[in-house]
Amino acid sequence: MRVLVTGHKGYIGSCLVPMLLEQGLEVTGLDSDLFKECTFDGELAEVPEVIKDTRDATLEDVADHDAVIHLAGLSNDPLGDYDPSLTDEINHRASVRVAELAKKAGVGRFVFASSCSNYGAAGDRFLDESASFNPVTPYGISKVDVERAVSQMATDDFSPVFLRASTAYGMSPRIRFDLVVNNLTAWAFTTGRVYLKSDGTPWRPIVHVEDICRAYIAALTAPTEAVHNAAFNVGTTTENYQIQEIARLVEEIVPGSRVEFAPDAGPDLRCYRVDCNHIARTLHGFKPQWTARRGIEQLYAKFQEVGLKLEDFEGERFKRIAHIKKLVADGVVDNRLRRIAPESLSRSA
Repeated sequence: MRVLVTGHKGYIGSCLVPMLLEQGLEVTGLDSDLFKECTFDGELAEVPEVIKDTRDATLEDVADHDAVIHLAGLSNDPLGDYDPSLTDEINHRASVRVAELAKKAGVGRFVFASSCSNYGAAGDRFLDESASFNPVTPYGISKVDVERAVSQMATDDFSPVFLRASTAYGMSPRIRFDLVVNNLTAWAFTTGRVYLKSDGTPWRPIVHVEDICRAYIAALTAPTEAVHNAAFNVGTTTENYQIQEIARLVEEIVPGSRVEFAPDAGPDLRCYRVDCNHIARTLHGFKPQWTARRGIEQLYAKFQEVGLKLEDFEGERFKRIAHIKKLVADGVVDNRLRRIAPESLSRSA
């Protein structure tokens, strides 16, 4: 199977590509690589790639592939809030366009990186895939818009699949420190404080980045009738936590750390718990292997090995929004996040 992965150099993509290669799949990547200076540990797998913004994707880029895994986009709420119109342009309209190109090129399966952020402000009841959308951020709104548009494109020859991932965590070559488990563990290791910027009461489902990758592989290889135009909450139902519960786990695992609330810590509108039984029953290739405790232990061990410092994860290199603002300030990209001096768009190995 020939697979195009957009965003193959990102947090999930840099984990997913080697796992796809281990399955014997042929992988091509497409990524603007705005975060090429953000590799934290290890090296990215080398595959044929196109260094290009998805807004500029062409039919040639997606042709001759059996499937597309579309990960590319502005990846978190701070980036999404940076300019909501830009979030709509990149996360929504460009994503729909990539799906349209894939359909036109005869790609059979389109796996979209959706999110449980779709559910937004939903309280503490468990939500399955039939639950109403209630996004509260530009990022969440963009994911809902793509699902609604692309689902209408489904035909006998074009099968979209929507993977609504829980909040990710865990090690990746291009780790994100804005994610709650990663962030709290990093604060604990570098400062001794498990630093909460909200009141800790909201619920959040969490899932290890490697388990997200396993969901993509399962969705890619499942029979068409199992995934055609279907949505799946990605995670394990038992892995729903209040933020303060995650903080207490970090406090237990990182020696000498203590939970501390920021002076302006307040409620977070994003509050939801998700039921992941549908993916467990339907995608038999999806076998999650991580829990929050094991993930925190993994992060703590890696931070010890690397010697993580506060200025690393809170600074311009690894904090996504700070890195983007620096690229704009340095004239690398314009305020629409397009490179001012575009790199070669040629394919490379």
